[in-house]
Amino acid sequence: MTVNPLPPEEDLSKIEISEPATSAAGLGGVVASFRHAYAEMGVRRSLRTLTSLNQKDGYDCQSCAWPDPDGERHVAEFCENGAKATAWEATTRRATPELFARQSVAELSELSDHALGELGRLTTPMILRRGASHYEAIAWDDAFALVAAELNALASPNEAIFYTSGRTSNEAAFLYQLFVRQFGTNNLPDCSNMCHESSGTGLMETIGVGKGTVTLEDFDGAQAIFIAGQNPGTNHPRMLSTLQRAKRNGATIVGINPLAEPGLRRFKQPQEVLGLLGRGTQIADFLLRVRVGGDVALFQGIAKALLERDARGEHVLDCEFIAEHTDGFDAFARALTRQPWQRIVAASGVPQEDILRAADVFARSDRTITCWGMGLTQHVNAVANIQEIVNLHLLRGQIGKPCAGLCPVRGHSNVQGDRTVGIWERPRPEFLDSLGAAFDFEPPRQHGLDTVAAIRAMHAGTAKVFFALGGNFLQATPDTEYVARALRRCRLTVHVSIKPNRAHLVTGEQALILPCLGRSERDLQDGQLQFVTTENSMAIVQASRGVLEPASPELLSEPRIVARLARATLGARSTVPWEELAGDYDAIRDAIERVIPIFERYNERVRVPGGFHLPNPARERRFLTATGMARFTVHALPEAALEPGQLILTTVRAHDQFNTTVYAPNDRYRGVRHGRRVVFMHPDDMRERGLGAEAAVDITSHYGGEERHARRFRVVPYDVPRGCAAAYFPEANVLVPHDHVAAGSNTPASKAIVVTITPCAERST
Repeated sequence: MTVNPLPPEEDLSKIEISEPATSAAGLGGVVASFRHAYAEMGVRRSLRTLTSLNQKDGYDCQSCAWPDPDGERHVAEFCENGAKATAWEATTRRATPELFARQSVAELSELSDHALGELGRLTTPMILRRGASHYEAIAWDDAFALVAAELNALASPNEAIFYTSGRTSNEAAFLYQLFVRQFGTNNLPDCSNMCHESSGTGLMETIGVGKGTVTLEDFDGAQAIFIAGQNPGTNHPRMLSTLQRAKRNGATIVGINPLAEPGLRRFKQPQEVLGLLGRGTQIADFLLRVRVGGDVALFQGIAKALLERDARGEHVLDCEFIAEHTDGFDAFARALTRQPWQRIVAASGVPQEDILRAADVFARSDRTITCWGMGLTQHVNAVANIQEIVNLHLLRGQIGKPCAGLCPVRGHSNVQGDRTVGIWERPRPEFLDSLGAAFDFEPPRQHGLDTVAAIRAMHAGTAKVFFALGGNFLQATPDTEYVARALRRCRLTVHVSIKPNRAHLVTGEQALILPCLGRSERDLQDGQLQFVTTENSMAIVQASRGVLEPASPELLSEPRIVARLARATLGARSTVPWEELAGDYDAIRDAIERVIPIFERYNERVRVPGGFHLPNPARERRFLTATGMARFTVHALPEAALEPGQLILTTVRAHDQFNTTVYAPNDRYRGVRHGRRVVFMHPDDMRERGLGAEAAVDITSHYGGEERHARRFRVVPYDVPRGCAAAYFPEANVLVPHDHVAAGSNTPASKAIVVTITPCAERST
């Protein structure tokens, strides 16, 4: 049985287009939050869940990784998207075996991604048997036995792929990687491979740590904040409160993004009367409208301006910091001196006077923070993007001092924590040594497959079993049709999930769906309530305690699923006390502490309300690089060679969306309702192609002599730079080639796709 891996076509005539919003949050955000919550959970359940969300004695938000305040927290310590994420998980709807008996896999594939999520919470393990058209219920023991049999029948452990979503807790992730390595492979791809891998790679090479160097409190004293390739209003709305405080404390904020997003303009604080009813707070003092893919050039331009000012005797460089803590400065300075302004302006798309204005902000500020998101990390030159930011901060000594530093803003709630506790296909030898000593085995040393390499291995038939601990792999990855073919070549595909998604419908010869507890639910193991822990974007590890009764008595926690799978697969080959660990999460945390020294006194410290900070040597100006110093790096200026008629398309997230989860087919901030198959274009680019407003078009990507097609989109005139366009993922993922990746990190280059946009061969009705 073969089903279409792409969502069904929308009726383009139903899409409504209005003027984009000019501010974020406010009364509209409050109304949207509670309307969505009440529709999914009802009034009493909504109040119980939302008032526990992000509280010190409650549970951690399922969506973004923006940190919570260390001190006192508001009773409504959540944003619009946090409320939607909670309602999506805590819905009273149920996807029961009876539902799957009524609807075949082919029929389910005709539902939109939003409609699939609306089916409700999964209640029992489900199996799609070889040649069957419908999923059916299966007992847990039988499900684990099936997976174990398939894994143990492989010619090599490296024929299995074990994927991890950033929703997974530290405890589940640690057990998962322990099982996988005892099984005999390092094939542990994760969602970080597709988002901030470029950040980790770029930072490790230059400052010796793959994480940010600031805390939430640093923003309160920052004099300047640069926000690059990030849309806080939609992707990290609670960040806007932090930026508002910084603004009121006198910070200058500079936005760097191709699209002028509402959250970068004004913020209406929902917790203030004037925020609800007034004009709100201006966030960005000015915006740099960089062309898609022009970030390296822009950051080089700012650095070049600083060097030129210093050469004129203005003393804007921190020469003492450069001399004592860095290497590579001379080569970096020579390269920028030779770089003509004309090339920088052309490559960035930003006028020189605007670049000089940004450089002036950087030069005047003694406490500067730069934040970034996937708008920088999903390019061919993504690692260079990050390292050019590092170069800027090194010039001014803006690392390792209060209220200054680097801030990669992670997209998923525990993607950073998963990596910290061992989810990585390229583990360090010292980690493997410690893991092996703690559990008396020899871990595999050969590097495993990251996400892109795993897709290729499945496509080539060299990987035969795919197991996903969370996530919607099909929709999260690039080159959707290629990934679908890869998954279909597996003998078995398994997804640990809480709700149906499209990845459950494009399967191997057999498929399993294993339903697990949500983060908002009480986790009772061996008669004792348990809690899990997560690590946010600023390396704070905190407890998360669910408050709701589980959606079904048959749900298992992720640690319990991993432990039972490990026992079924490894049997007597493993001396790990899997049952003991799954029954007492304190025991898992004790094990993490034995393996990873930075978790000293883990159980004690995580019980302190608000959790604890993990150490960060770069914050103390200790740079764990090969030279013991922070490194300036030199990068060539990327230049896009577009043929006539071509554009650079970037993928973006709608406001009613978190990653691949679609809460509604709307985007209030960009003025789109009742549809997602839209492409945003500059009006002049539309006129050049003879396209009227809301014309029906096809999008074709061009890479390596191959074409990929996304059919039937509606054009929306929008304020984007000339030569650029934008469309929502996952609908546009079909255009992203699987081998179009970032140099050094292998992250799919989803934010810079060469496309042509042409009228549909068939007119919309």
